[in-house]
Amino acid sequence: MRAGTPSSFWAHVTHGEPARLWIRLEDGTVWTGLRQLDNFTPPYDLDGRLVGEATFELPENLPLGYHRLHLDEAGSAEGTAVIVTPAALKVPERLGTRRTWGLATQLYSVRSKRSWGVGDLTDLTDLAVWAGSRHHAGYVLVNPLHAAAPTAPMEPSPYLPTSRRFVNPLYLRVEAIAEFAYVRGRRRIRKMQEDVQAGAKRVDTIDRDAAWAAKRAALEQVYRVPRSAGRDIAFAAFCGREGRALDDFATWCALAEVHGGDWHHWPQDLQHPDGPGIAGFATEHADEIDFHRWLQWQLDDQLTTAQGDALAAGMALGIMHDLAVGAHPNGADAWALQDVLALGVSAGAPPDAFNQQGQDWSQPPWRPDALAEREYLPFRSMVNAVMRHAGGVRIDHIIGLFRLWWIPKGARPTEGTYVYCDHEAMIGILALEAHRAEALVVGEDLGTVEPWVREYLRERGIFGTSVLWFEMDAEGRPLPADRWREYSLSSVTTHDLPPTAGYLAGDHVRLRDRLGLLTRSFEDEQAGDRAEQDAWRGELRRVGLLDDSADADDTVLALHRYLGRTPSKLLALSLSDAVGDRRTQNQPGTTDEYPNWRVPLSGPEGRPLLLEDVFTDRRAATLAAAMSAATAGDGA
Repeated sequence: MRAGTPSSFWAHVTHGEPARLWIRLEDGTVWTGLRQLDNFTPPYDLDGRLVGEATFELPENLPLGYHRLHLDEAGSAEGTAVIVTPAALKVPERLGTRRTWGLATQLYSVRSKRSWGVGDLTDLTDLAVWAGSRHHAGYVLVNPLHAAAPTAPMEPSPYLPTSRRFVNPLYLRVEAIAEFAYVRGRRRIRKMQEDVQAGAKRVDTIDRDAAWAAKRAALEQVYRVPRSAGRDIAFAAFCGREGRALDDFATWCALAEVHGGDWHHWPQDLQHPDGPGIAGFATEHADEIDFHRWLQWQLDDQLTTAQGDALAAGMALGIMHDLAVGAHPNGADAWALQDVLALGVSAGAPPDAFNQQGQDWSQPPWRPDALAEREYLPFRSMVNAVMRHAGGVRIDHIIGLFRLWWIPKGARPTEGTYVYCDHEAMIGILALEAHRAEALVVGEDLGTVEPWVREYLRERGIFGTSVLWFEMDAEGRPLPADRWREYSLSSVTTHDLPPTAGYLAGDHVRLRDRLGLLTRSFEDEQAGDRAEQDAWRGELRRVGLLDDSADADDTVLALHRYLGRTPSKLLALSLSDAVGDRRTQNQPGTTDEYPNWRVPLSGPEGRPLLLEDVFTDRRAATLAAAMSAATAGDGA
């Protein structure tokens, strides 16, 4: 139910017998005296017992939270969850009525002189401090940091994790762990780091397997260092807070290292977290399981630091995390939550203009009925985890909380169908967790969206997403800036398109043609793309942001200044755009045909850039200054 609005429910009761109801709130307080409402449903006979319906009102002044409703009648007691959610999520007080801008980045691609071939949480912290203190950015939007399987080959897509509940230890900075100072042979660890960095310089893609192999060996050495008494207490407290979910995840990781990353092929007695062989395995591999618990504790520490330092640098929101649509069908979540997932189905998307053959994301969706039976506990736990260190959260494909395109195993994406969820419950829980975390929620509401959904999200205080290339009016012309949505995160591009310099050059059309993803001729696709770009250049000229002598750099700058003309409260600058990169991070509809999620941050010439280069990059400074001016109110 929503706070401030009364709600009602009915229960089966023995006709003519008294029924006692009460609510136990989260803080232990007991509410009684629920008002009974009229219910004229006639009773019926059930095995000699006359059963009727009784309707009661839940009062409008119930506090926010997860409470428990109890019914005691005819000698039997029943209970169910009562979840009271905010009517509308408010903008965090730190932001207030101001507009702000932020950097959007794929963290793995942002490498520094001290990272291990892959961008890490210390790099994220440094990026946030630079953007916040030097350029008045309010947030850094980062790709999903969800956990990948700890086995090779490591899944490159951050949107196909093994678990959305836990974090990928690949993002740890080894040297930032407190016990690193006491490791014997630190020179060997530094040599391992140098070797990984040297290897990264020899290839033009991110090598997660090499980075993880070296980093894992180093982390094992740090793990073996005796902890202080205080650190032992902190680790025990973390494990106690995370409970069964952490135990299951750590056990799955240890199992995967022994039996491989696909739990469907494990011994039968290990294929379920309650399987008869799990206890014996856990006893035999206690140290390995504890190591994976410890990794999550270190990630919790470094995520805390990243958010704290971002806020200390002046950011209004800090780190904005990203929640993926689902998890890998063979991974930890699918194993631990198999009773609430539709394992014979994968989620995806029907055909659209940019993915003309549809998409199969290979992720098993939630079963709406099973989630309700579990009182949404798996969903609540996941959302709580992603909010813990966030000033904001982007929900990828938020329409999936309303309806999701289900594709039966073996079928093509075009042969799927929509299955509906209880959006009132899903969005309500999302708003409740964000309220408690003082975080802002952005829903990625692109693609096929029923109009009422956007209205509903706005009513509940959830921001939308606006990408310039998709913002067209009913006649297919660029949507004027003053008609864009206010409660939206607006950007020029997205990670599923090339950075703006590449888009202007038509790289996306040539790439999709080379990969066989077009459903009309290359010439027709190219002509349509040029017409859209010409229309946007015309709009930029109309509002005085571009002249006829403008080059590509001028156009990129003008497009981002155009965002400042919109009323959108959140503006985003892709870090790839900031440095003039051209290669896309992901080409939908492909797996290994293109190096998806393996492209390092690079400059216009394709030469990889380090984070230190970003801090002194002329383009980055110019675009960041334009975004800062736009949100300060004097950049239009």
